[in-house]
Amino acid sequence: MLQADLADLPQLPRLIDATLSHYGQLDALINNASSFYRTPLETATPTQWNELFAANAQAPFFLAQSALPALRTTRGAIVNLVDIYAERALAQHPIYVMAKAALAAMTRCLALDLGPDVRVNGVAPGAVMWPSDGKSYADQQAMLARTPLQRAGAPEDVASTVLWLLRDAPFVTGQIIRVDGGRSVTV
Repeated sequence: MLQADLADLPQLPRLIDATLSHYGQLDALINNASSFYRTPLETATPTQWNELFAANAQAPFFLAQSALPALRTTRGAIVNLVDIYAERALAQHPIYVMAKAALAAMTRCLALDLGPDVRVNGVAPGAVMWPSDGKSYADQQAMLARTPLQRAGAPEDVASTVLWLLRDAPFVTGQIIRVDGGRSVTV
């Protein structure tokens, strides 16, 4: 298993190099690491800004940059795990929302810049895994009741969408697919 501190930019090219040394090629980059926590305006700090942007925007950008030559060789793909909150507000989480919005914008820009050699898409999960300090159980159930599929998603729902984008969607780029049980179509 390869590991790196995604906030430590010099480690990112080494992570790609180690992957290439082990596997011989790179077909896909999936940016799925994330940091998520509250940052109310009144108490948010520069450290929180840096942490949330490092994991949710900066690392995906520089990993894509490091992986680009290998992905061009294989005509590979990048999939970024965005969030439905890249497009809508989440109370008390402005820095996280801004970082995910940056990742969504990056997804569209890189699709434009890297085509036709590399496809770039995003997946925006809805309620799949609940944060430990998230909504109360009653609030979760009320939200799910307003969602057309009336259930939380499973990690497999997200993984199968990522796999589809990588393997079975050769004419799809620049898209962010919402995997949220229809939650994004409700108010």
